[in-house]
Amino acid sequence: MCGIAGTFSAKGFFSKADIQAAGEKLHHRGPDGYGFFEEEEVMLLHRRLSIIDLDNRASQPMSSHDGRYVMVYNGEVYNYVELKEKIIQEHKGTAMAEFKTTSDSEVVLRLFELHGRNFVSELNGMFAICLYDRQEHKLYLFRDRMGIKPLFWYSDREGNIAFASELKALTAFESISKEVNHESIFNFLRSGFIPSPFTIYKNIHKLESGTCLTVSRSGIEKNKFWELTKQVDGNKLNNEKEVLVKLDSILTEAVKIQLRSDVPYGIFLSGGVDSSLVTALATKHVNGKLNTFSIGFREQTHNEAPHARAVASHLGTNHHEFIVSRSDAIALIETFFDVYDEPYADTSGIPTMLVSKLAAQHVKVVLSGEGGDELFYGYGTHNWSVRLNKFPFDTFRIPMSILFKQLSSRYKRVAELLKYDSDKTFLPEHIYSQEQYLFNFDELKNLMLNKHVSDLNQFTEKYFTSFSSTFSGLQNKPSEELQSLYEIMYPLQDDLLTKVDRATMQHSIEARVPLLDNHLVQLALQIDSSLKIKNGINKYPLKKLLANYVPEEIFMRPKRGFSIPLAKWLKTEWKYLIDDYLNEKVIAEVGLFKPEEVKKMIRQFYSGDDYLYNRLWCLIALHRWLIKNQ
Repeated sequence: MCGIAGTFSAKGFFSKADIQAAGEKLHHRGPDGYGFFEEEEVMLLHRRLSIIDLDNRASQPMSSHDGRYVMVYNGEVYNYVELKEKIIQEHKGTAMAEFKTTSDSEVVLRLFELHGRNFVSELNGMFAICLYDRQEHKLYLFRDRMGIKPLFWYSDREGNIAFASELKALTAFESISKEVNHESIFNFLRSGFIPSPFTIYKNIHKLESGTCLTVSRSGIEKNKFWELTKQVDGNKLNNEKEVLVKLDSILTEAVKIQLRSDVPYGIFLSGGVDSSLVTALATKHVNGKLNTFSIGFREQTHNEAPHARAVASHLGTNHHEFIVSRSDAIALIETFFDVYDEPYADTSGIPTMLVSKLAAQHVKVVLSGEGGDELFYGYGTHNWSVRLNKFPFDTFRIPMSILFKQLSSRYKRVAELLKYDSDKTFLPEHIYSQEQYLFNFDELKNLMLNKHVSDLNQFTEKYFTSFSSTFSGLQNKPSEELQSLYEIMYPLQDDLLTKVDRATMQHSIEARVPLLDNHLVQLALQIDSSLKIKNGINKYPLKKLLANYVPEEIFMRPKRGFSIPLAKWLKTEWKYLIDDYLNEKVIAEVGLFKPEEVKKMIRQFYSGDDYLYNRLWCLIALHRWLIKNQ
């Protein structure tokens, strides 16, 4: 696990000072080592967090045995042991079978030497890889199938390219344009994050998951080596016994190989199904007690700590717990905003940063449970995707929305979820947005200054067209499956995995996600929807499997989520954020919204419409970022 950065410029557009500044910004991602390569049009930088093969010979940039290829790489390829053995067997007696290290990095580089850019199909892991061909003067960038590891890249009309593990490393370049992309602001207000391939800047992009970017003197070529939507077919597994046997086998193996490490490791244990299952399977493969880490809150409505404690006690782990106070969260708020480099609204990043800080005192690697909800229909969004296609919602959706708007805050939120134009809405995205208490397009039109409304209207059309194109051919799938695919492609990658990556790397620890193992994802996509929600039970296969290891009474409860009591805190200790960033002066300075509409929303929130809290939080995050960065 590391931080990487680099440039490609035939005209020497970037300076050495630029990339050195980027390296400073990535220190937290790799405090154990620093490496640099420079040749003609290319500069490559690597900051190392030593996890596998701690010897200096495994440091990067790493050169191939003949010196033709140079690599910097962030991530872990878990099946490197098997891949190495395969190479040795197939190339006995040649230089290709000789390895100088026990690292996964050397295996990755050797595979590229042997197979070119098609090598990536062999990798099971999380990665952002840069490989430079010194002979052909070509630079290759790869990002893993699920987008677990981040990779940002900049380009301009003159063909200058720069890339880095975090956005802050690219904005450290004096020579890079930092013009704001206003379409990304609309995206953020709808989703609470900025989806790939966009960033808050016009000329800086997120490399999409499952993508290879090839850069040469003649230009840029982008190719997908893996696409989620192409993995979905009509042959579904619906035999419960067969599914559970396969699931147990594949997940057990995924956890086992992701425990490969030359440094201490542990698990983020929330007490929910996913982290509990990962913990249960991990305990079968460790000598001694497994370290587990959890966070709790004094507000019992948000406190999952007792559940985590019960799972840890049953499984016999060495459990570490930290109860978050409001003062802990307040002390972290400014750091939280800055860690994500662009507007980002998921406040569960705050407890994730706190549990990462706790874990960093004991281990250097953690396993986490991300992916289970998206793959196995664990959210309320999946239930709503079913409800909206059934009576009474399919028949009386509009009048029910009007009625609910007159009721309590809880029903007002549902009213917004029911209100959409079926001909101009990609329903999975709408359901997600409203389940997150975020803005619908009508609200945004009313909130925006008149001069921005035409841009918003154009964006709305493009937004719908983009989703329709991405998911074309899948509209006949069950609504809950389409919801799942949308959430895997967008919120999972650009919200949840982003959250875990930045929070853990801020404290220089590596997070691994066994539920996003290649083979497990492939299996999950083959399981019939009727097994994922069965007898009204979401994530049915995972819960059935967990019941083999943990008593059901410990984990069978309503999903609560890893969240802070934000609505309550915005009316108390965090009220200053509303006062500081949503006052009339700041709103006028930013120049996006009507001050009177923001005031109205704040009054409604203080008067009891608690469902508005995340809308206000998005406005706070956006205004703070724009004031600080423009």
